[in-house]
Amino acid sequence: MENPNPVRLLVVDDEPHIADLVATVARYEGWQAVTAGSGAAALSRAAEFGPDIVVLDLMLPDLDGFTVLDRLREDGDLVPVVFLTAKDATADRIAGLTRGGDDYLVKPFSVEELMARLRAVLRRSGGPQPQAPRAAVLRVADLTLDEDTREVRRGDRVAELTPTEYELLRYLMRRSPAVLTKAQILDHVWEYDFGGRSNVVELVISHLRRKLDDGAEPLIQTVRGVGYVLRRAVR
Repeated sequence: MENPNPVRLLVVDDEPHIADLVATVARYEGWQAVTAGSGAAALSRAAEFGPDIVVLDLMLPDLDGFTVLDRLREDGDLVPVVFLTAKDATADRIAGLTRGGDDYLVKPFSVEELMARLRAVLRRSGGPQPQAPRAAVLRVADLTLDEDTREVRRGDRVAELTPTEYELLRYLMRRSPAVLTKAQILDHVWEYDFGGRSNVVELVISHLRRKLDDGAEPLIQTVRGVGYVLRRAVR
């Protein structure tokens, strides 16, 4: 059943791959999401779309993010804003929050962390609360993962996974065919606090391959120097 009151998200960033990635992840969660690549476009989209929350890059090709926020506030729009920027100086963080921003995230960033911050801002602001995405069966080739029953099958064979193995596989399947770095996997599966020890990712990947493949076509591919991807092997 579709959410009758989905969160409306406006993503403003002049790097299309970043804006599209955030919007795609939000849509997967059941949100409505639109993008804008400049300050002028952001103001236009905000007026048309009426977002519940905005992700706003500070460095835009025309108006900077602070100016966009100022103009929204001048028009009486109190929509919550999360700044997204490459600037990491403490002064920039303070300026972003004192100018009326609700949170501040520095690039490069984890999309999962950004989504968590957006949910937290919506809770604090009293905005619409995101509903959990409906249960689904994820499929890649003959591999299936049922998010409701947590059953994983490779063809007709059930694979018994530990909670960590399950979460890592689920993340790979949800993002397939995207290539995920070890840092991204650590951030998602170990919730940002594991200390960056990438060898644990290699260990769990090895266990997953042993449990899933069992003589079948390997689906978890290593992209040398980058990370891992779940897909059929390129022939």
